[in-house]
Amino acid sequence: MTSVMARPRQDTGPDRREPAPRWWQAPPRPSWEEAPSKAGLAGKGIALSFACLAVLFPLWIVVVTSLSSRKTIDEAGGLVMVPKGITFIAYEELLSGGQVTRAAVISVLITLVGTLFSMAVSVLCAYGLSRTGSFGHRWILMTLLATMFFSAGLIPTYLLVQSLGLMDSYLALILPSAVSIFNILVLRGFFMGISQELIDSARIDGAGDVRILWQIVMPLSRAVLAVITLFYAVGYWSAWFNASIYLNDQDMMPLQNVMIQLVQKQEAPVGLSQAIRTGQLSGLAIQMAVMVMALLPVAVLSPFVQKHFKKGMLTGAVKG
Repeated sequence: MTSVMARPRQDTGPDRREPAPRWWQAPPRPSWEEAPSKAGLAGKGIALSFACLAVLFPLWIVVVTSLSSRKTIDEAGGLVMVPKGITFIAYEELLSGGQVTRAAVISVLITLVGTLFSMAVSVLCAYGLSRTGSFGHRWILMTLLATMFFSAGLIPTYLLVQSLGLMDSYLALILPSAVSIFNILVLRGFFMGISQELIDSARIDGAGDVRILWQIVMPLSRAVLAVITLFYAVGYWSAWFNASIYLNDQDMMPLQNVMIQLVQKQEAPVGLSQAIRTGQLSGLAIQMAVMVMALLPVAVLSPFVQKHFKKGMLTGAVKG
């Protein structure tokens, strides 16, 4: 008994806790995990280095070429890997108020309006389907699931858009692809994981479905909402097929379609064509600059949403 009492007491208070790892440090391993070998760490490092190089090297070439003069591009014989002087003439010409500027504004507006509309419909539909006692819950869910495996096809969709009078209209770029059933199912799974007792207590206090959704469900679902919003925004920003079949007016084309025309050398804006013919610009620099403009919004927004991917996607896919 004396030996037990003489044993020094271990301090398990907050002062004895391990400090949180820095952002460059790996999190502590569980006790049951075996420490990686030096060969394994070296192999992972080499593999990740090659993967990063394979992704960043083409982007580097695109950016450097877009910032190069016509003389540098001609000396390199095409794409430029080593910068020799930086010039922003390609971007100045693209943003001088011509067709590319108009197309960029159109793409931004379509992305904003389309994303807001798609999120509103998806959130309302997912919340209704997450309440298992709602009217027609099972039949609506089965109908939505069926559309994931069976589609009418391109021609019926085109005829429907034409019959609705949406040809040469920006609504044709939003309505046909406004809702993704996969995104609705992810949102539904996340909403079903919210405590039912919390929702019942709000109902007892007199809150309706709209107030519960706005003040309880959506604040608790910021992670999955951020991820789904990014999915919709990237989809609208990168879309080009609907505009190519539903729009006939070149002045209504979004940025992606103008980029395709420039890259394929089908048709260049009048001001740019004259600058290219006079030797002030390189057609290749214009093509790379348009690519950078198309990639820049996604590259800027993705890091801010990256931290929500694991929680937003995995939790929403597992629960429910």
